Amino acid sequence: MAEEVKVFRSWSSPFPLRVIWALRLKGVKFDVICEDLFNKSPLLLQYNPVEKKVPVLVHNGKAICESLVILEYIEETWKQTPLLPEDPYQKANARFWAKFSDDKVFQSIKWDVLLKEGKEQEEGILASLQNLRYLEEELRGKKFFGGEAIGLADLALGWLAYYLNIFEEVAGLKLVDQESFPSLVAWMQEFANAPVVHGSWPDRDKLAEKLVAMREASLGKETRK
Repeated sequence: MAEEVKVFRSWSSPFPLRVIWALRLKGVKFDVICEDLFNKSPLLLQYNPVEKKVPVLVHNGKAICESLVILEYIEETWKQTPLLPEDPYQKANARFWAKFSDDKVFQSIKWDVLLKEGKEQEEGILASLQNLRYLEEELRGKKFFGGEAIGLADLALGWLAYYLNIFEEVAGLKLVDQESFPSLVAWMQEFANAPVVHGSWPDRDKLAEKLVAMREASLGKETRK
């Protein structure tokens, strides 16, 4: 009997892309259900009644939520093409950078730079640059975070290879350039060119338009406070 593997995603969120890339790396066949998060389907609410958000992985009727948790599940379920190294220290290190992506990098760039202005944005830029310098240092001399192959940390941070430039464009600033972040720039190019990543990004103009609207709404709300 064939396995049932489904991924619930939205068109614009970077988090479900991690799941799609991981399944592609593993060679697992899956179906994608694209959700309208302003009109969530009964199925999404059934499979993720607590958070009511994407991504959700459904494997033979069982739902797994939260992108980093899903990546761990994928790694445990399909052993081919490992996402994590065997060495316990290296494994812990990969998990650290994956969590750093969500807790620090995405948080600072989107919420504290893209959706802020003035002094708050300046503070967000400083924090974002420091976080990016940590990534630069970790990548120095390496093709990917784990070495020569895409792993857990790369999947978690892969959104940078596409979304960062659009965030910069919408916010009207530049965080990463070749001179200051040569290893990070090389990694972003390498990751974006990986076969498992091809064809997965959302439409650039549509995404930029959405982010412009988010930024305007956020700044408008803060102005009225």
